[in-house]
Amino acid sequence: MEVVILPSADRVADVAADIVARLVAGRSRPTIGLATGSSPLATYARLIERYQREKLSFAGAAAVTLDEYVGLPEDHPEAYRAVIRREFVDHVDLPLDALHSPDVHTDDLACACDRYDRTVTGLGVDVQLLGIGSDGHVGFNEPGSSLTSRTRVKTLTTRTRQDNARFFGTVDDVPRHVVTQGLGTICDAGHLVMIATGSTKADPIAAMVEGPVAAACPASVLQFHRHATVLVDEAAAVGLRLADYYREAHRHKPGWQPL
Repeated sequence: MEVVILPSADRVADVAADIVARLVAGRSRPTIGLATGSSPLATYARLIERYQREKLSFAGAAAVTLDEYVGLPEDHPEAYRAVIRREFVDHVDLPLDALHSPDVHTDDLACACDRYDRTVTGLGVDVQLLGIGSDGHVGFNEPGSSLTSRTRVKTLTTRTRQDNARFFGTVDDVPRHVVTQGLGTICDAGHLVMIATGSTKADPIAAMVEGPVAAACPASVLQFHRHATVLVDEAAAVGLRLADYYREAHRHKPGWQPL
C-alpha cells in the first residue's frame, strides 16, 4: 500500500485523474471501476475536462460500477447507475453499452449477483476507484464483511443510511438493501485507488492504513493488495502516525515507478 498525502482535495483529484488517464491512453481496451459518493466527483470532473480539452478518449474502454441500491426505480436520481451517468459517462465518449452495473430489478437477486461477479471478473478491472465510509466500509461492504466476499446483497447499517441521507429527502428514503461487489471481487482489480479528503475521513483512513487487517474495518483489506494507492489531503491524513514517512517516501519515489 502506498499512501500519498497531498496539499489539497484539488490535488487529490488531479492525481487520481492522472492515474486513470494514463491507463486509458496506454491501453486499447481498458476497464475502469467507478465508485459513487462524494469522494470521486472531482476526479470525474477532471477526466471530463481532459476529454473535452485534450481529446482523451474513452471509446475503447469498459466500466463497471461498485454497487447499486435495491428498490429504487432505474430512473431514480440516486440510483447509482444514474449517478455515474450524470456525473461522468454521459459527458465522455464511453459507450453506454460498455457501462456495466448489477441488475437489481430481477426476482432472483442471488443469481444476478453471481452473473455480475462473473462479468466483472471476465472484463478484468485495470484500475478501481474507491471511497471509504465513516465506519471503514468500501463499496457497500459493511463492518463484518468477509475479506474474501464476492458480489452479493447486503443490508446497510443505520450509520451508513444516515451518512447517505444527505442525497435523499430523509434517512427513511435511503434503501436498506444493496448489491455490492465483495471485498474479494474488488481486490481482483489490478490497481486500487482510494480517494479520501476532509477531516471526516481521518479516522477511517487511519484505521484502514495503520490498524489491523480485520472485518471490523473492511477497507483494511487494501493492506493485502499488490498495488493499492491511497490518495489523501492533509485533513484526511491527520490521524496517520507515520505521515512523515509517507511524505518522505513519496518525495523520494523513483522516477521510473509511477503511482
